[in-house]
Amino acid sequence: MDSFFSRKYVIQAIFIAITLTLLLRIFYIQVVDDQYLLSANNNVLRRLIIYPARGIILDRNLKVLAQNEPVYDLMVIPGQVAPFDTLAFCSLIAISKTQFDKQFIKAKKYSLYRASVFEKQLSAKTSAGLQERLFEYPGFYVQNRSVRYYPDSTAAQFLGYIGEVNDREIEKSGSFYNKGDYIGKSGIEKSYEDLLRGQRGVRNIMVDVHNREKGRFFEGKYDTLAVSGDNLIASLDKRIQLMGEQLMRNKIGSIVAIEPETGEILAFVSSPGYDPNMMVGRQRGNNYMKLLDDSNKPMFIRPTQAEYPPGSIFKIINALVAQQFQTIDYNTIYSCPGGYRYGYRGFMKCTHVHGSLNLIGAIQESCNTYFGYTYAKMVDKSGLRPINGFRKWREAVSKFGIGGKLDIDLPGERKGLLPTAELYTKRWKSERWGSGFNISLSIGQGELGITPLQMANVVAIVANRGFYYKPHLIKAIGAKKIIRPEFTQKNYVGIDTQYFSPVIEGMSRVVKQGTAYYSKINDIEMCGKTGTVQNPHGENHSVFFAFAPRNNPKIAIAVVVENAGYGATWSAPIASLLVEKYLKDSISRPKYYTDRLLKANLLPKKPIPLASKRVKDSLRLVFIKDSLKKLPETKNSNAKPKDTLKRNLTIKTPKKLLDTLRKNIPQKNLKKEKDSLKKYISTKKSKTITDTLTKK
Repeated sequence: MDSFFSRKYVIQAIFIAITLTLLLRIFYIQVVDDQYLLSANNNVLRRLIIYPARGIILDRNLKVLAQNEPVYDLMVIPGQVAPFDTLAFCSLIAISKTQFDKQFIKAKKYSLYRASVFEKQLSAKTSAGLQERLFEYPGFYVQNRSVRYYPDSTAAQFLGYIGEVNDREIEKSGSFYNKGDYIGKSGIEKSYEDLLRGQRGVRNIMVDVHNREKGRFFEGKYDTLAVSGDNLIASLDKRIQLMGEQLMRNKIGSIVAIEPETGEILAFVSSPGYDPNMMVGRQRGNNYMKLLDDSNKPMFIRPTQAEYPPGSIFKIINALVAQQFQTIDYNTIYSCPGGYRYGYRGFMKCTHVHGSLNLIGAIQESCNTYFGYTYAKMVDKSGLRPINGFRKWREAVSKFGIGGKLDIDLPGERKGLLPTAELYTKRWKSERWGSGFNISLSIGQGELGITPLQMANVVAIVANRGFYYKPHLIKAIGAKKIIRPEFTQKNYVGIDTQYFSPVIEGMSRVVKQGTAYYSKINDIEMCGKTGTVQNPHGENHSVFFAFAPRNNPKIAIAVVVENAGYGATWSAPIASLLVEKYLKDSISRPKYYTDRLLKANLLPKKPIPLASKRVKDSLRLVFIKDSLKKLPETKNSNAKPKDTLKRNLTIKTPKKLLDTLRKNIPQKNLKKEKDSLKKYISTKKSKTITDTLTKK
């Protein structure tokens, strides 16, 4: 009897366990796991995301800089896909079978029952052809969306570009974005993403087993409308932006122009640039890699990220700070014997022997000696220890926006470099140092790094006689034309207004009768300062900044052309043309003046092949990298191997050429060098040398 009851309880326990298992499974399927719900819903419902139109970007005169054009994404729900002719399908959307397999596997890994992008940005023509036969391919459907189009192909670094979101961006957005959505990746597209993107909508469509639409679910009761993004009015003037890009073609550098009375940026040129339309469409990835591989770095935003010693334009800041400190006044005179002597044997050379100069003359002539004395007096004779005199000077300079970010509405801004007292204390291992240890700061050299944006802001401060508005690229937002409040606040730099008069007079004379004489504009008084920035890596950089007109200034501009030499030769004429174009909407200079700038190619020369070097009619092999491994023996034990090699490789006849090749080049490289030389020489029609090389 006990055995019977025991079996009874066991059987009951088994039935209870089975029942509980089934109930738990049903609960899991219906409540926890959504794949069956998704599968069921996708068989009768299709939830279409309605992407809003991205906000349009206009220039200050309401000319379009960035607009939208329609494209079509091919979506797939892998769980609904049935066998079909994949080759015919691939031909419809112009992809290979390999691409199809790769993308389908990727979609399956994402989800069997959730829609994902199979092929992005189909053209209208491709989409139309596919729509006619879409019923043959269950599980696939087309979704409308828009991408950017840049009608003038201008201001690429300013506008930025959009791209598909990555996992980090999805997580950071709190799941606002989904896989396949687009987001601003750089430039204004990134800075103002929250305003430009708008609000997505949803449309629920009923479909049959053949993937054909059967109308809206519940007559659209659960649909939501998309809300377009806000339009932006940029501060750029497309006229001078386009002209600036033309003038900077085949040059490396920047142009930044600011309206002093508002802080609005009128031109923002980074050269070399690129066509922003390259970052749109199905070839975007390939184009992106080409731009990254370009040695001239077209994606580098030079106006806010490149840092240069400012050179002589920094003398303007030192002149203002020294007056505020009561170190000098406009009548202070120093004599220039051709340079400034400091310490025991230190000598900072000046461009000329200027004789006696006051402040106005020192700015006009860009006298290094004058500003050497001025800087030394600010640091060494301030009534403080020199280290504290330097700290006081540094604090005054930093108020001009040097050594700190200006907080422009663009990502990736760099703050530049303004050295601290601690840097020199660490370098010299003592606090007992003075102006002689960093005298190059007096003329804008040494441990200084200033962005072109900061240069333009400094000259805007001078134009305003002591204050600036934060430089910004967006003038107004949306239909109500909202202006961000931080862009309307004045920022004072701590220099009294009266100290600007002699500085501005000196800058005016620079253009009227000084180093920028050939850049003066008829009927417009432009005040500027040229700079030639020493560059240890190559030719000096050409720098110029200016504002115009002198009274009631409308434009402040800074131009940097890398590896171009004197500021008066390249940067000043470029700035002058842009100022005239902005103020007069025309150019009065003769055609040859503009043609010289437009046609000049100042890009760094690519390394010349070894066999292509020629001095007059002689061939000179100065240095062969591989031969350093096998240097020739020398009788002089004190001779430097590199000097010996150079002497042996300096040749003027074919016989010496061949002897040198045999002695100094590893055997495995000899044929390659001979072939290269033979090719070069043959182009010069030197039959004798060619025959000699051929025989050897």
